[in-house]
Amino acid sequence: ADVAGLDFYIPNAVIEAELFVEADIVKDWIKRYTGTSADEFGEWILLTNFQNYVEKFAEKYGVAVNGKGGPMTSATNSNGVSIINFGIGSANAATVMDLLSSVKPKGVLFLGKCGGLKHSTEIGHFILPSAAIRGEGTGDDYFPKEVPAMPSFKIHKHISELLVHQKLEYRTGVVYTTNRRVWEHDDEFKKYLKKIRVLGIDMETATLFLVGFANGIDRGALLLVSDVPMTPEGIKTEESDKAVTKKWVDLHLEIGMNAMESIGKEGEQIKHFTY
Repeated sequence: ADVAGLDFYIPNAVIEAELFVEADIVKDWIKRYTGTSADEFGEWILLTNFQNYVEKFAEKYGVAVNGKGGPMTSATNSNGVSIINFGIGSANAATVMDLLSSVKPKGVLFLGKCGGLKHSTEIGHFILPSAAIRGEGTGDDYFPKEVPAMPSFKIHKHISELLVHQKLEYRTGVVYTTNRRVWEHDDEFKKYLKKIRVLGIDMETATLFLVGFANGIDRGALLLVSDVPMTPEGIKTEESDKAVTKKWVDLHLEIGMNAMESIGKEGEQIKHFTY
């Protein structure tokens, strides 16, 4: 580099070294965060916000839950599928997708819950988001606002086929991702949500899609409508969430596990375009 500012040059070796350091960091951190090292994960990953999903997964396959007492927990079966409870919120969503860059999975599916915002979305319905609006802010550290947060088409196509085969009700459309956990009494925000005509609202999907894209990870989301927060009687409570968990969570997890176990054998090739 010319200290006078007339010229500035960064050798490729320096750039490559920085990328190596980043890869080295996430490979070290993923064990510290999840209790599972990068080479112990399966090729297909389920993500969730809920510990009971991980416990149910581990019980079904007779495997251990790693990372208990840490920020995230995980489990892996013998069929090449892993599950991670990464917590709640867009910051955690970005972190887990950055950490998974050390695993280089073939595909990631988020099993999350969301609020239904339209009359056609009832509690217990599933949503396959075709895109997510970036209202969370975290994605701005990765890409400009003009870059959309979208899933990988082939993953959603495979899940859609499974849902149709099982004759399950589902919706597809755009969801809104926010960092705000308490907004249900903000009438101006609710007017805004009506104006942009989104199907549902959550706190992670846009970030998972965008940071997955940044890291070259194929990704999707199957959201379970757990409340309808546009009306006072539809706002989630501890009691209502327990009812949703009891009635639909086993099915939600079963679809996710079946999808990740079968997509490698039955699904079409995910990456079929070259940009």
